[in-house]
Amino acid sequence: MAYAFSRLTTADRNFNAVYETLRQGNYAALRPASLWGAFHGLFGVGSNELIVVSYGDVAGVDGALAATAGVTGVDTLLLEPTVRPTTDEGRTREGLYVFRFFDVAHEDVDEIAALSFEAWKDFETADVYDAVPQGLFRQQDVSAARGRMLLCTWYDGLNSWQASRTPPGRASENFRRRHVLTAGTIAYATRLLTG
Repeated sequence: MAYAFSRLTTADRNFNAVYETLRQGNYAALRPASLWGAFHGLFGVGSNELIVVSYGDVAGVDGALAATAGVTGVDTLLLEPTVRPTTDEGRTREGLYVFRFFDVAHEDVDEIAALSFEAWKDFETADVYDAVPQGLFRQQDVSAARGRMLLCTWYDGLNSWQASRTPPGRASENFRRRHVLTAGTIAYATRLLTG
């Protein structure tokens, strides 16, 4: 299954008008793809930006979103899931969603996915925070030696995100090993738009 991470810039001061246009149209602009989630920024995302993640037949999503009234720019990255998500369905759980991009060598993607999978066994069961990785995606275009991976993790709030910086058990060790395989990261804190 293919996914698309699209970051929209809007003509207004905030994203609301574009979001309402997409929502009231039941996200017809994405079809034949489906909506995985629409997100507004808390940190690292402009007030006039909207993040839309779609899945399925995403080949035309970039152009369709660009043609939406009020959209002045779209930056889309086509992705494929690695160890998560395991099912194709939209996000519904309210809370904090952190999108974290990794700069990686494509040859290391499978090892990064395996390290993440193992780390999550302890990461998700911690008592001091509430967090669930939603998806770990690889870049679809691997024609260059390096590219990006995208991790999306749900937290019940910023306190959980902060507490999860020191996860228990083998999670810390596996995350350190994963860190060695990445040349850098950037994260965006968002909230899922519902309703």
